[in-house]
Amino acid sequence: MRLDKLLGNMGYGSRKEIKSLLKKKHISVNETIIKDGSVHVDPDSDIIKVQGDIVHYQKYIYLMMNKPPGFISATADKVDKTVIDIVSKDYQHFNPFPVGRLDKDTEGLLLLTNDGDLAHQLTSPKKDVPKSYYAKIDGFVTEADISSFKSGIVLEDGYKAKPAKLTILHAGNESEIEIAITEGKYHQVKRMFEAVDKKVTYLKRLTMGNLKLDENLRLSEYRELTDQELNYCFSLTKEKKS
Repeated sequence: MRLDKLLGNMGYGSRKEIKSLLKKKHISVNETIIKDGSVHVDPDSDIIKVQGDIVHYQKYIYLMMNKPPGFISATADKVDKTVIDIVSKDYQHFNPFPVGRLDKDTEGLLLLTNDGDLAHQLTSPKKDVPKSYYAKIDGFVTEADISSFKSGIVLEDGYKAKPAKLTILHAGNESEIEIAITEGKYHQVKRMFEAVDKKVTYLKRLTMGNLKLDENLRLSEYRELTDQELNYCFSLTKEKKS
């Protein structure tokens, strides 16, 4: 990899700014001052320093966010704030994007990464990665609803959703439920309840496969995935390649 490209990917500035650092002799490779940004380096074996600090190269990032309401799951938008706007510049230079999406008013678990292959594995319909949600429902959720969801709800456009597991936590005029689905259709949970004449008033994603929302994360907070969480994510990619 070219030295200037590596440094650019790691957020050390624009090509012009990196060129200036090189000219000022602020960059070294294996203790040798380098002035030419086109020099090829191996981030796994070469020791690269900028102003005396070692550059720890990282190609991908994996962040778990507790998404707050009011932000859309996109990388940019002309009207609304996006989940990327929440992320610090230390991570933004990796150009992360949300894996799947949560509606603007939906809270909870959202994975941000720049690993396109992994994102595909987590959202591919063929993988059937389950996603669970907690929701408040305007309406009395019944055992009949559980049966209907298990059989596959037919949405307003005629599409029959895959079987979903519905659990009633509290039944009443405002019911509380948990639901697990393996799809990610537009406004799917809301549309499923609309199909049985009920309305979702609050929605929060709890899990995505084996990834569980960290209860210590407040709304808008995020952290890098743990090794155990990463191992689960990578296992999906390995399954694809095997």
